[in-house]
Amino acid sequence: MYKEHPIFEKPINENAKIWRYLDFTKFVSLLDKQALFFTRADMLPDPFEGSYSKANIRLRPDIYKNLPSSALGQMSVIFKELRKFTIINSWHMNEYESAAMWKLYLKSEEGVAIQSTFKQLTQSFGKYLDDDVFVGKVKYIDYESEWLPEGYTFYPFMHKRKSFEHEQEVRAIIQRFPPPIKDEKGDNKLDLNKQVFDLGAYVAVDLDILIEKIFVSPTVQNWFNELVKSIVNKYDLKKEVVQSSLADGPVY
Repeated sequence: MYKEHPIFEKPINENAKIWRYLDFTKFVSLLDKQALFFTRADMLPDPFEGSYSKANIRLRPDIYKNLPSSALGQMSVIFKELRKFTIINSWHMNEYESAAMWKLYLKSEEGVAIQSTFKQLTQSFGKYLDDDVFVGKVKYIDYESEWLPEGYTFYPFMHKRKSFEHEQEVRAIIQRFPPPIKDEKGDNKLDLNKQVFDLGAYVAVDLDILIEKIFVSPTVQNWFNELVKSIVNKYDLKKEVVQSSLADGPVY
């Protein structure tokens, strides 16, 4: 179920539009499973997922003065392993559909864009009770010079490099940790070898709440438009299917 958290920033307008661009097969999977797929953080294409900035590495010895260098090294190991216990589902926040996002996130021309709102996304997790789901806007920083906050395990997953700022990403995140194990001193510690997710996990959502409108790729022929409408009808989803406005020709 959705849960608020102090580091997950909401848009000023919670009815701000968000978009998820999907290949047709992933769209059908969404309808069939009634669930969004959350990808394990270390399986995402950006190798910087879950990492900290170079400023963090430089400043940690001064900030954590009482910790030996070996402990600082172990801290980095733990932070890296946190990616295995974190799963992410991403959306693009924009008042309008994006030509760049169509090209970036579809492997073929045959795809759709789910249009929702920030508020609808948070409300759609009402039936999912296995984990807390946190949702917020990604912050973009300079990983060469800026300090990335520490203290919450969510911080590195809610920050990305400035070069990704065009994505204007909204993320839904789940973290699930295995039961603690005892170390040689009898203290509880995280079992870094335990796997709680495979490649990720399907998270149940209420599609009637989540989906506001379905846009069909601007480059497809009419038969694909009709196919998407047919699939939507077969799953008894009462949502409008429209051709992307980017398919419209110019007027003079």
